[in-house]
Amino acid sequence: MNGSAAGPRVKVSADGAGVVSHAGVGMLREVADLTGLSSQVTAVLADTYRGPWMHAPGVVFADLAAAVADGADCIDSVGALWGDRQQAFGPVASTSTLWRLVDERIDAAHLPGIRAARAHARAQAWAAGAAPEHGGWLHLDVDATICVDHSDNKENAAATWKKTFGFHPLLVFLDRPDIAAGEALAGLLRAGNAGSNTTADHITVLEQALESLPAAYRPDPDNPDGPAVLIRSDSAGATYGFAAACRTAHVGFSLGAVIDSRVQNAVEILNDADAWYPAIDTDGAIRDGAWSPRPPIWWICRLGRPARGWSYARSARTPAPSCGSPILTATGSPGFSPTPPTGPSPASWPAWSCATANTPGWKTASAKPKPPACGIYRSVLLTPMPPGLKSSWQPPI
Repeated sequence: MNGSAAGPRVKVSADGAGVVSHAGVGMLREVADLTGLSSQVTAVLADTYRGPWMHAPGVVFADLAAAVADGADCIDSVGALWGDRQQAFGPVASTSTLWRLVDERIDAAHLPGIRAARAHARAQAWAAGAAPEHGGWLHLDVDATICVDHSDNKENAAATWKKTFGFHPLLVFLDRPDIAAGEALAGLLRAGNAGSNTTADHITVLEQALESLPAAYRPDPDNPDGPAVLIRSDSAGATYGFAAACRTAHVGFSLGAVIDSRVQNAVEILNDADAWYPAIDTDGAIRDGAWSPRPPIWWICRLGRPARGWSYARSARTPAPSCGSPILTATGSPGFSPTPPTGPSPASWPAWSCATANTPGWKTASAKPKPPACGIYRSVLLTPMPPGLKSSWQPPI
């Protein structure tokens, strides 16, 4: 007779440290089904199959998306995360099936359909209650990032300007206070040596981001009273072509600008003309230490060829005009930030509110010293009048 010994009793608790739970992944996959993302992607990629499939392409697509949200950084991670949990998450396609989806089936011809499927799913989710506050400004942030790759076998992997190796994608996120990192709208995978201020790439992601918004939230150039969208970028987006594309799409823009001697000269002229007015926050309160010039800013023409409708806001850390000119360095710090644009004609553009941003770095606008209120500007052309002619434009409200 063999002896037996009692083993330790199992204790279950929910206060473990360093424990990663995958319980929420099932909910993400359910959202993909409920919003129609899985079915829409399946319809788009159906013609890439010769016969019946074991795993619908939309389901495989949703598995990949949920795996990224769960922390996966490569396709092989899907099997590592869920391979032994099929009783909880359902059957998962093999690694080769996952690879075929992204490497063969989703090609350039099917990408527009995939983007349309994502836009449809977003519209369904927003209609179900996940939408931001309707009627307010939508703030889109465009910026590039570096994705390090340790292999030169990857397509378009190249040396980056940060002396690393990999990719240099350009992303657009919708700024939402209720979502920590914002809501991803569009992304363009670029080679590691892609330029930071490539105009064509910025225009591409702008178009993709607007297409990914539900129709009720997209700006309409033919409707001045339509949804208001503001796109924000650092100096990489401060190009004439991108500003023109924003104006054409009826999108406000707030772009960084490089500070040099020309800007310093313009500031000196603005100081001599006493053209600085207090900037205000989104709640209408005057922002301490921040000043903005009031249009028309003919002196900005000294910059050479300024974009029409741009106005420059001085950093909150610069002194008031009465304290003398601000101290600006040749490298552009603290810097200027163009405020949302005004359009080519009052008949085709609405009154723009310059104080629209949620984050402190962008909350600048122009207003009269008293009372503190949001500065509203009608569209003007910042082009000098020919000699001998007078402008009939009335000062802004």
